[in-house]
Amino acid sequence: MGNGVKESAVRVREDAEAVLPSPVNSKSDHRQVLSSLLSGALAGALAKTAVAPLDRTKIIFQVSSKRFSAKEAFRLLYFTYLNEGFLSLWRGNSATMVRVVPYAAIQFSAHEEYKRILGHYYGFRGEALPPWPRLLAGALAGTTAASLTYPLDLVRARMAVTPKEMYSNIFHVFIRISREEGLKTLYHGFTPTVLGVIPYAGLSFFTYETLKSLHRAPLPPEASLQELHPSRWLLMLPHAFLRATGTIPCNVVNSDHS
Repeated sequence: MGNGVKESAVRVREDAEAVLPSPVNSKSDHRQVLSSLLSGALAGALAKTAVAPLDRTKIIFQVSSKRFSAKEAFRLLYFTYLNEGFLSLWRGNSATMVRVVPYAAIQFSAHEEYKRILGHYYGFRGEALPPWPRLLAGALAGTTAASLTYPLDLVRARMAVTPKEMYSNIFHVFIRISREEGLKTLYHGFTPTVLGVIPYAGLSFFTYETLKSLHRAPLPPEASLQELHPSRWLLMLPHAFLRATGTIPCNVVNSDHS
């Protein structure tokens, strides 16, 4: 009888250990979340700063009646530099950083969490998700990040397309919008933004996860040179093209609403 009680106690303890998260796993999870937040924030900041002049030019063309061409875009950049100075090409980039850093951090971290949740739900723990859950995880991550940071996106667009005399800094934009137009204006145009984010983020992370799984997949020795040929990676370019062109209408509507 004593042995039976001991065996029962051992089984109860083992079951409890299996259910309750260990301190080591909990610490590892926190470290992984922090790593995703920092990596996403840094990646977003560097990428957006590098393309800030082109992004500002894109917004100006979207909200104006000018017909876009590479020549007109170059002229716009050149005359902006002549009339307002070199740093004016990055006008609104501070507002972009205030928005992009939390957006990218939340998006990357949320993507990892959604992958984990969907992996548990579909029974793919520790494995690559199948295509549809992979697409869903990216779309949910983008929607979560956009919902939490959308007012910052509107402020960025306002600063990019208005004269610098109108708004001195991002706090000035928030104050003027809340006083003159109401707080609801901060989420004006949110619907077209989300409609653009869902396919954009979904296809973006889908492509990333697909390429990552292809890169990690073991290759037979006799096929390694053929499989690693650059043409294999060029096949993924249509995904990026469709992702970008498919969300342009939503970006135009969002800029008009801003």
